Amino acid sequence: MSKGAIIAIVVAILVIIAGLAYVFWPKGGEKPSGGKVAIVFDVGGRGDLSFNDMAWLGAENAKKDFNLTVEYVTPQSEADFVPTLSNLAESGDYLIIVGIGFLIADAIDEVAQNYTNQKFAIIDAVVDRPNVASYVFREQECGALIGVLAAVIAHNTGNDKVAALMGMSIPPLWRFHIGYEYGVKWYDQQTGQNTTVLYVYTGTFGDPATGKDYTLQLLDQGANVVYGLAGATHIGAFDAVKEKAQETGQPYFAIGQDASQEWYDPDHIIVSGRKKVDVAVYDAIESAYKGTFQGGVHSLGLAEGGVGVSTLDEVEWFAQLAADTGHLKDMTPQEVRQKVAQLRDQYIGEEGWNLVDQLKQQILGGLKFVNPPSQEEYETVIQQLEAGNLNAAIEQS
Repeated sequence: MSKGAIIAIVVAILVIIAGLAYVFWPKGGEKPSGGKVAIVFDVGGRGDLSFNDMAWLGAENAKKDFNLTVEYVTPQSEADFVPTLSNLAESGDYLIIVGIGFLIADAIDEVAQNYTNQKFAIIDAVVDRPNVASYVFREQECGALIGVLAAVIAHNTGNDKVAALMGMSIPPLWRFHIGYEYGVKWYDQQTGQNTTVLYVYTGTFGDPATGKDYTLQLLDQGANVVYGLAGATHIGAFDAVKEKAQETGQPYFAIGQDASQEWYDPDHIIVSGRKKVDVAVYDAIESAYKGTFQGGVHSLGLAEGGVGVSTLDEVEWFAQLAADTGHLKDMTPQEVRQKVAQLRDQYIGEEGWNLVDQLKQQILGGLKFVNPPSQEEYETVIQQLEAGNLNAAIEQS
């Protein structure tokens, strides 16, 4: 696919997201009167079909439910984070200012210290201030379930290599990766298989062309299942998988993340990991609106409904969002659901889902993953997992 075509796709995605505002905006001329909130994205902004767009969705749902005005801001660079946040806080107009993404954490910390009467929330990082609610996810739990599924799919197609395409090397991605490797190796332990995990960091969350190039390299190295952990960058992974499957006539699959992304290409995107950023954003806004705001860390995992694996209901629901704005044209949402269900029956099956449920129950029963504080410790855990030491990923009591 040409660079121009990829740009066109991203523009179309932005149009989808913009168009969805109509779905959530109060009808009949009703004007929001419940207060104002601000959402500050990282420099990637909206249109990634995953992390940032899920933040937008959570804010839109809160806007509708609480009759709010929501201001969305996307700084042009990381240098703009502090001035942008300071201007919003200085105005005194906002019930809460929500920063989206790990990269904005330092700026939230600085500005929250200067504006102690302003409520803030940070999604995907921890800021230790009494006026900041920090929402973090136990991404390892999501990644582990997806790792099992990726291995199941690969072996059901006669392959033994899976891959992950990642964005920047930051703690949330380390946690995803640890979980993914653990899930694959846990599958091997249960089945006696031997599965190789390939991975690459692209260094970006906003470049589909780069994502496609890196994914093609992973596919050329033998993987036929690729887990997208790179925001808009992994839209390019979806295109690479489709291209490779069409060229070879062989089964190649992608796995989405954050939103249910199957609608984008239901012939090749078989499942998505769900990191429910929308739930976190909604909760932060609701707490400020209702006067129940609490600073501190709010950790979301399987038990809290903060992470998981896309259900067929979610597949259809997100497909309906695309259809409502005219960008799902060749299939109905019901047909997307049926196609994905068919792929899952063929390449995952009851045995695969039973394995996923078995690991899920272990996690809900108290299995806790490590959360490495440094890149060096993260890399050590990955090396141990690659050697088959599952205990390296487990928090020792």
